[in-house]
Amino acid sequence: MRSALESDRRVHVMQFETSTDIDAAPGDVWKVLTDVERWPQWTASMTSVQRLDEGPFAVGSRARVRQPKLPAAVWEVVDFEPERSFSWTAKTPGITTTAEHRLTPRPGGVVGVTLSICQTGPLSPFVALLSSRMTRRYVRMEAEGLKRCCENFPER
Repeated sequence: MRSALESDRRVHVMQFETSTDIDAAPGDVWKVLTDVERWPQWTASMTSVQRLDEGPFAVGSRARVRQPKLPAAVWEVVDFEPERSFSWTAKTPGITTTAEHRLTPRPGGVVGVTLSICQTGPLSPFVALLSSRMTRRYVRMEAEGLKRCCENFPER
């Protein structure tokens, strides 16, 4: 039999990942992906994204993200490989959410894009129960919107 203390030490995880191929140059996809303040222009899963700092988007960059049906969250970039990937994290009491964005160049000028989200913490099972369908839908919307935007990128 586990004590309440042992139960609180367990890691609870909710994860979701989606991938798509984009017919665009990796640099074009990266440019769109890291221009986070413009995300609401190509995905309805974002109401607004406001950078909270100046300078290049990199480790330590922060942004306030507003999404339909969700409270605003401040995301901070925790991992950044130029033109390859970035991850950012939002923390609230009882839950940490990490979103990863990865590019994989493929033959023929196609870029594989993988978007994933992971929620950990003692409240993650409860949050997953309430919002996992919406979270999966939002991540898919973001992948589809990124594909549409990049395949119609004006500088191509």
